[in-house]
Amino acid sequence: MGLRRHWDYHMAKAKKEAEAPAEGADGAEKPAKKKRGLVMTLVMFGLPALLVLGGAAYFFLLSGGEEPAEGEHGAEHAEAGPPPVFVDLPDMLVNLTAAGGERAVLKLVVALEVKDAEVAAAIDPVMPRVIDNFQVFLRELRVEDLSGSAGMFRLKEELVRRVNLAVAPSEVRDVLFKEMLIQ
Repeated sequence: MGLRRHWDYHMAKAKKEAEAPAEGADGAEKPAKKKRGLVMTLVMFGLPALLVLGGAAYFFLLSGGEEPAEGEHGAEHAEAGPPPVFVDLPDMLVNLTAAGGERAVLKLVVALEVKDAEVAAAIDPVMPRVIDNFQVFLRELRVEDLSGSAGMFRLKEELVRRVNLAVAPSEVRDVLFKEMLIQ
């Protein structure tokens, strides 16, 4: 019986509040409730957003000036000095094996990034060896090996490794794809 009386009390109170006009003739109570709701919304959503933005600003602005760690890709580019030199390789057309034994053709146009003109001049005499290393490797690839950005990354890393073996003791910093077409 105590629960019933409690329930009736709250129901009567809710009915009385619903029927009663808003406090004040100009409805001063309603804007106060809206302001409180707005403040709570800003606190609940605005504060976490500010924390995220503040962390992102710290990451990009304050830590952006650090030198890359030794061995990271691109660390060579942080050195001050003359701009790199690019050596264009001739266009390469290679047959690939596609799914189901079908054939596909890969057209690849690349440039080698080297430190300076001296290294570029040292690569010229061994260019047939570089092209041969690329051709032998590319002919073993399947279309699936080149799919997606991960496939292109692996291809780039392997080409850098192979070109550096071919031009040693000179060093090629990067192999840059100018065009890559699979048909």
